[in-house]
Amino acid sequence: MTEDTRICVGALAGAFGVKGEVRLKSFTATPEDIAEYAPLTSEDGAHSFDVTLTGQTSGALTARLSGVATREQADGLRGTRLYVPRARLPALPDDEFYHADLVGLDVFDSGGTALGRVSAVLNHGATDLLEIHSPGHSETVLLPFTREVVPTVDLATGRIVADPPEGLT
Repeated sequence: MTEDTRICVGALAGAFGVKGEVRLKSFTATPEDIAEYAPLTSEDGAHSFDVTLTGQTSGALTARLSGVATREQADGLRGTRLYVPRARLPALPDDEFYHADLVGLDVFDSGGTALGRVSAVLNHGATDLLEIHSPGHSETVLLPFTREVVPTVDLATGRIVADPPEGLT
């Protein structure tokens, strides 16, 4: 992770109402915290937004973005992912990690055998899953990201030690 690494903290889900408000999906632990990290930028860096939260709607926050005044402008931003520099996010306790910090780490079993590299961190409800890609294999393996299965994450060395359940690898 470099000092200028950017982290995706949200995405725009289209217009809300007719006066330029947007539906904002927040990926932060406390959804409302997304406004505190502004300005938020688009992935390509072409757009930068100050954020004023205005309320909530089904599955999203509602907000006003600087430079967005009409429903058409808001709808035109649908699907835009919003980023902040990694350095702007708060430090986490020792046993918590930002998903972006885990992607790219090498994964080894407790005996030192390489299992692959984390290609994504997924969450479909119950717990986070590490998607592990092994060189020479077309399919990935999903590894539950729990303390029992993943006892060691060493960001300094870029290494995860895992104890996968029997038959998972």
